[in-house]
Amino acid sequence: MKNETQKGNPLALLPLGVFLVLFIGSGVITGDFYKMPALVAFIIASGVALLFNSKISLEEKMHVFCKGAGDPGIILMVIIFLLAGAFSGVAKAMGGVDSTVNLSLSILPSNLLVTGLFVIGCFISVSMGTSVGTIAALAPIGLGIAQKTSIPIALIMGVVVGGAMFGDNLSMISDTTIAAVRTQGCELKDKFKVNFLIVLPAAIVTIVLLTVVTSGYSVNLNGNYDYELIKVVPYLLVLVGALCGVNVFLLLGSGIIFAGIVGLVTNAFDIFGLIEAISGGISGMYELSLLAIVIGGVVALIKFNGGIDYVLYFITSKINSKRGAEFGIAALVSVIDLCTANNTIAIVAAGPLAKNISDEYGIDKRKSASILDIFSSCWQGFIPYGAQLLTAAGVAGISPVEIIPYLYYPGLMFVCGILSIIFSNEVTKRIKSNKVA
Repeated sequence: MKNETQKGNPLALLPLGVFLVLFIGSGVITGDFYKMPALVAFIIASGVALLFNSKISLEEKMHVFCKGAGDPGIILMVIIFLLAGAFSGVAKAMGGVDSTVNLSLSILPSNLLVTGLFVIGCFISVSMGTSVGTIAALAPIGLGIAQKTSIPIALIMGVVVGGAMFGDNLSMISDTTIAAVRTQGCELKDKFKVNFLIVLPAAIVTIVLLTVVTSGYSVNLNGNYDYELIKVVPYLLVLVGALCGVNVFLLLGSGIIFAGIVGLVTNAFDIFGLIEAISGGISGMYELSLLAIVIGGVVALIKFNGGIDYVLYFITSKINSKRGAEFGIAALVSVIDLCTANNTIAIVAAGPLAKNISDEYGIDKRKSASILDIFSSCWQGFIPYGAQLLTAAGVAGISPVEIIPYLYYPGLMFVCGILSIIFSNEVTKRIKSNKVA
């Protein structure tokens, strides 16, 4: 198949280059990589895409753009984003986050507090589906631990970020997971199982490493951590349901209803408060949803003008194996994440290219989805200008750069991702032995 790949047109990639120049340029000039909204940059890039190729009428190019933006896969992804936002909004409003954190803290032994903090972060991030939300919930607790001990605050913040990135990479309602499975055409539960096999060693080594590193410290938190177990159940319902293969729309819909009932029964909010929580959660996904639609249109124009063919030609001319193709996908999503400081955007942008590469070299779609999520997430957990480190550093009052040496889990996740590609045949055998298919 490699010899059949058309050379395409590298100039068709100009819109993507315009986006990167605008996004990175504004970050370098202002020192704030969130000064230029990604949506605005991509809208400008879409204008460039529409101006490209004067041989084709604007009307025809608009048709291509709209067809790509309205692709069923894109629209389904947007609906899932909105439902996930609604669930997160309701679950948070009814006190699910606080109860989950307090339940975890109440059962932790004091000699394993820092290690336990990582495990809590893993559990909460898997439940909530948001790394930034997990960091916002746990960073103040981590700060309190640091103030009561001699444990470096940068170490504790690194632990919090690591736990947050675990769930960001695996959660059934994480926007990165949703984007990865929708662009590659696989099921949530299948991608979870493959992904979990790859990153589990990283989590285990992190737990052991943290236990050894913090063995000389001790702390007792005497606070009263009140929780209501019923408020943790909606998160567990979604997790278990996803693993059992429940349809994602039914899963998130029932999760919203159950979380809403819990909130009403426990007087966390009234019916109007429930509606407000749903609205707030959905509105939090507006920009991401619009971004997915615009990117779908831009990618369609790039493909129409030969840009995708050129990328495939370039990559396939450099690699001669399935393993090389997997490294190509990893490099592609890594570069985009480093440029955009947003792993969801990186997956949405790289996803269509990764799908074409996967089809070209016969890569399992569950594996390609895992590669996209793993490598975008590990880099997202490392970059000092990303929302994750900025949030943790802001709470701790330190520089994001100080946290980087203590990011054990993201670093180990990167290593496990590389090893999963090097030993791809062994990983495939493990997938089949666990009956993922």
